Amino acid sequence: MNIKFSFPFFLAGMLLGACSVQKNTPPPASKQSLAVTEENDSEDVRRLVAAQEAAIKNYRATPERTFDLLHTSLDVRFDKEKKLVFGEANLTLKPYGYPQDRLVLDAQDFDLHEVSMDDSRQQLEFRYDSQQIEIQFPTTLTTADTILINIRYTAHPSRNSGEGSQAITDTQGLYFINPTGEASLPTQIWTQGETDHNSKWFPTIDAPNERATHDLKLTVEEKFTTVSNGELVGQEQLGNGMRRDHWKMSQPSAPYLVAFAVGEFERISSQWKGIPLGYYVEKPFAEGAKKVFGRTPEMLDFYSDLLGVPYPWPKYDQVVVREFVSGAMENTTVSIFMEELNMNAREAIDSEYDGIIAHELFHHWFGDYVTTESWSNLPLNEAFANYGEYLWYEHKEGRDAADLHHIGELETYLWEAEEKQVDLIRFEYAHNEDMFDSHSYAKGGRVLHMLRDYLGDEVFFAGLNNYLTKHAFRSVEIHDLRLALEETSGKDLNWFFEQWFLASGHPVLEIDFDYSQPENVVLTVTQQQDLGNTPLYVLPFEVSWYVDGARFTRRFTLDAKQGSFSLENKVPISQAYFDERKVLLAEKHTHRSDDQLVDQFGASHFGVARYEALDSLSQRSLDTAAIKELVRVGLADDFWPIREVTLHHFGDSILSFGMEETLLALASEDKSNSVQASAITALASSGGDYGSNYMLWMEDSSYYVAGAALDAYLQMNGEGLGKEKVASAFEDERSIRMLIPLIDFYTQQEIPGKGAWLHEVYDRTSGQDLYYLIGYYGDYFVKLPGEGSDRAIEKLYQTGMKHTASYVRFAAFQALFGFIDEEGVLEKANAIFDQESDESIKNSEKYFLLPYEDEN
Repeated sequence: MNIKFSFPFFLAGMLLGACSVQKNTPPPASKQSLAVTEENDSEDVRRLVAAQEAAIKNYRATPERTFDLLHTSLDVRFDKEKKLVFGEANLTLKPYGYPQDRLVLDAQDFDLHEVSMDDSRQQLEFRYDSQQIEIQFPTTLTTADTILINIRYTAHPSRNSGEGSQAITDTQGLYFINPTGEASLPTQIWTQGETDHNSKWFPTIDAPNERATHDLKLTVEEKFTTVSNGELVGQEQLGNGMRRDHWKMSQPSAPYLVAFAVGEFERISSQWKGIPLGYYVEKPFAEGAKKVFGRTPEMLDFYSDLLGVPYPWPKYDQVVVREFVSGAMENTTVSIFMEELNMNAREAIDSEYDGIIAHELFHHWFGDYVTTESWSNLPLNEAFANYGEYLWYEHKEGRDAADLHHIGELETYLWEAEEKQVDLIRFEYAHNEDMFDSHSYAKGGRVLHMLRDYLGDEVFFAGLNNYLTKHAFRSVEIHDLRLALEETSGKDLNWFFEQWFLASGHPVLEIDFDYSQPENVVLTVTQQQDLGNTPLYVLPFEVSWYVDGARFTRRFTLDAKQGSFSLENKVPISQAYFDERKVLLAEKHTHRSDDQLVDQFGASHFGVARYEALDSLSQRSLDTAAIKELVRVGLADDFWPIREVTLHHFGDSILSFGMEETLLALASEDKSNSVQASAITALASSGGDYGSNYMLWMEDSSYYVAGAALDAYLQMNGEGLGKEKVASAFEDERSIRMLIPLIDFYTQQEIPGKGAWLHEVYDRTSGQDLYYLIGYYGDYFVKLPGEGSDRAIEKLYQTGMKHTASYVRFAAFQALFGFIDEEGVLEKANAIFDQESDESIKNSEKYFLLPYEDEN
């Protein structure tokens, strides 16, 4: 699973010794001697008892296995308009460890028509509470018995569905997109089973530690393509324009990984070492899909070689659907992706989705092949998939690019940690979806990065091979990973796992270098985190320095609240670096002078350290000569994000340094489309006459470049430029990067006659593009209400009420405040607020409504 954030992230317990929490066992009682007696019934004791009782009550045990689900056979058809699933399920099971006289199956919001056993269809007694079926057997079954349960049912996926989590924004399990064919969207049906949502459309044991083979028959209209787990083993023409497709998954996987998608898809075929690959998209995006997903064979090569475990499944399909409730989902052999990956050939030039594609593919080892035994152990799935992104970027784009991605993920975690600090592996939470946060993903990936650095590449990846091989097609808990790595490395890793996986928080470090003896610089590191809630860490770390361009390093371990370390560098130095490669997950506080940052920018071999130095220097008061030198070096740096950040921070000054030719060259020829776009924006900010250049760049194949050039041209000062004519020539474009400059220009210039076109643009825009569009759309009708503001208000209202993404709903809510003085608009804003189920969004909306409380 890959979290879809509200908007793209720009580049950017005490040690417990040898004891570990055992699975399926509530946390031990406190060792404090506070007996509750009449003599010692203090408020402190009562609070302690209440906390202990809550911990026991809220403990999330790994699901008990009373039956082993061996195979599920499903035959389903649909009533799209009523959003119903008509199904027949045949479940092959046997008692797991003990004799059993009853079976409990998960089945959410079903109408049950028949529950029977074996080929004889012996009717069984059962009780049903709308969530689970409790089936009573006529005799007690032993572990030697294998039975077949048949259930005929009608499922209501949309009944009682609701908000999920940051990662999975709804709990419906199966979704009908534009079922009546009336909207501008294509008609599709697709599933999203994680965490326990597949039991919204078929009966099962909906737990991650269950594992079974399955086959699925889907009855659909002939015009539709189906894609599901495993292999397509048959297609049957039924007449009346209908067809039944039969998919078979012969290798076992967890029930939440069962999936399908139905739609009018175009299949782009590829292969990897004889394994078929399919990329399923809507027909207009077929050419783009070849590029968007085109590195999949190389990813399969890389991960298979790196792990020493070849891709373990019979095929791999990737399908892009509309209105997906997550970023993507790693269903075994068929990953489903959000619609942002629908790109035409030109849009695909700037595709930045390698990370999400790599993430879901890496899950096919960590999550599908070896699966978390409980949602408490979710980082065994998601931390690895998150780190799989880093590994791919490191392989394909180099260590610098991977490290910058790593810093972005670190900052994502630290942002969440300001309000929330919990154990990575945690057994107390309200809902399964609570585990899908930046701890399980971003923090987990950073912890794996540190573990790799500590063990070294050879041992780390050999240990992962050991883990995967030993636990193939099985469920795992965190200690399985530790034991596999210990077995491979020969090292005790309990200390590492206790402080990073089984405790909350992170180190807060004060770092001080003493250069009073340049031949033997002394480093003092102090841990300043709250030790009441956070461990005192054992921290291996690296210190580095440069002499005549050569890099020197020493490794130390901090194992106390404060430690002092002599570098014994011998050659005098005035600058050393703590964790120069940014490996540690920590908040680090230190003081560096302007000169030291300049030295870091010029000396460091690591792009992420140079990037950090330049970003910090941009916030310092430097003289003109120093800035000029930074710009000169920054624009020539081999690492393109440094060229880009130089343009962002110092773009206004570049032309005054006589660097016009350099800037024009970057805008025309840089290898990075993003740098080209930034250079064009820098030229535009100068107010210079570059109109002919902008006209040329508007035709660039990259929408990054063309959009920046169009925006620059439309913002130029001067008469006779024909800007309105130029703008209208791009109205048929679908790229949001071209549309935003047009709408902004029409709004600023108050150009009438664009209302009908803009309504049409709004109706056809979806996903994250709609989020970016909404503010500009609202602004135009605020400025020119006669162009159809009533219609705009209603569209924004419907988006705020109904859109599946909370951040899009919030954008629509905000846009309505441009019309807040219009009759009925405040009531609409209040209606959106009243129905909002995302608490963080609701709190933000409340802030907007505060000035109008007296009017409510």
